[in-house]
Amino acid sequence: KGGKLKIKRHISDNSPHAAMLKAGKKIVKEKGAAPTAIEEEVAKALFDIEVSPSSDIKADMKDVYISGAKEMEVGKGGVAIVVHMPFRVWKTVKKIQGRLIRELEKKFSRKHIILVANRTILDKNFKRKGLKVRPRSRTLTAVHEAILEDVCGPTEIVGKRTRISVDGTKLLKVYLDPKDKDKENIESKLSTYAAVYNKLTNKQAVFLFPEA
Repeated sequence: KGGKLKIKRHISDNSPHAAMLKAGKKIVKEKGAAPTAIEEEVAKALFDIEVSPSSDIKADMKDVYISGAKEMEVGKGGVAIVVHMPFRVWKTVKKIQGRLIRELEKKFSRKHIILVANRTILDKNFKRKGLKVRPRSRTLTAVHEAILEDVCGPTEIVGKRTRISVDGTKLLKVYLDPKDKDKENIESKLSTYAAVYNKLTNKQAVFLFPEA
């Protein structure tokens, strides 16, 4: 009798339904909101990476989960998936960001993957929320700077320049580390970075490599 029960449990644990339940733990949304189809796909992809014997980041993946994901149109008919991560897991994600993006892009072919941490902006009414001092990391400027780094990560930003046109509009030029120029189609992602940054911050930016 005991033997039969064990066999049954083993089969049910490997069922597609059980796999979906486990993948469901890879997404935690605010106030228990139901995940969208794309969020479920990303959560399942993260779970697959975590249990894959060939993955070299599976140990780090145990603590990684998402809080949201959205498809975004970028450039000429291109689509990017912007994956939002809770800030508490971002330290782990930063360590494996490049490899995780690579693994996810294999699973979502022809789509660029952008990983972004959730950060809360505290406006000037922060004292009403019981805070005496507003941490610099929670100001609008600091959060937008951090998003800029997330969007093009793990490639590092080596310089920034703001250009103000005659009509007063600002354009931020973001110079990326030239040593990454030939890595994993980074050049083809520059317009994606700009589109995603604009969508998340409402600010205009161009990403480029410094001329040699």
